[in-house]
Amino acid sequence: MSQSPRPLFSPARDRAQRDRLARLPPDANFLAPIIAETLLDRLAMVTRDFARTLLIGAHDAALTDHLRTTGTELCIVEAAPRLAARTGAIAIEADAIDLPFESFDLIVWPGGLDSINDVPGALLRLRALLVPDGLLLGAFVGDGSLPRLRRAMMADGVRPVARMHPQIDLAAMGNLLQRVGFALPVVDVEALTVRYNDWFALVRDLRAAGLSNRLDPAPPPLTRDEAGRIAAAFAAAADPDGRIAEAFRLVYFSGWAPHPNQPQPARRGSGTASLAAALKPKP
Repeated sequence: MSQSPRPLFSPARDRAQRDRLARLPPDANFLAPIIAETLLDRLAMVTRDFARTLLIGAHDAALTDHLRTTGTELCIVEAAPRLAARTGAIAIEADAIDLPFESFDLIVWPGGLDSINDVPGALLRLRALLVPDGLLLGAFVGDGSLPRLRRAMMADGVRPVARMHPQIDLAAMGNLLQRVGFALPVVDVEALTVRYNDWFALVRDLRAAGLSNRLDPAPPPLTRDEAGRIAAAFAAAADPDGRIAEAFRLVYFSGWAPHPNQPQPARRGSGTASLAAALKPKP
């Protein structure tokens, strides 16, 4: 009998990190308002109302309040028990949401897909929760993020153990949405550069955004010497003004639960125009 693969991420560590968000000032997570604003801008371009909305994650009160002002019936799920209790959310893991099928017209997931052990399974579950022609809209920190931190973590004298998460890229996300049956999938990326005085400031931002290490098992803690080596390697990439530019790649995605009235791609081979003729030089 084959054994199930060992989970890559620790749900317990994820819950603890998210509960930490409940104790931080609202403005500590600088990524949350950036992601929320972009998602809301994209939602505003959809010319229809959503009667019932599921929000995955309760840490951004401003996003929650804005969704409620639209008049939608809002349901929130949150993995962290303390954060869920404080916000009135249902305490449940994002990849284990057990709600009736076709319960929502809109699902908003402003972060966390990249730390789910079964990404296809989670997306399939969300598609089942949507009514036909319902919309899934979300974001996560994607492939190519934190390149200078990744290089610094490989500095001489630092134990070569896994400390950085694998990341999902655009192509993989688009394929996943299609694979689980979403229609009209859209995936794109927004590049964000943040300049830091030192490695310690970056670490504070990552913790405040709930982006600390959630690998299972947890890697051994850094020694003081290793932390110093990483900080020095990170500082070596500084610009002339002494600050270090780090990159975040925010991946935004959307997909619709299938519906017969949605636009359909043309049947393969049904085109009437010749590509060769279109490329032919004009006289």
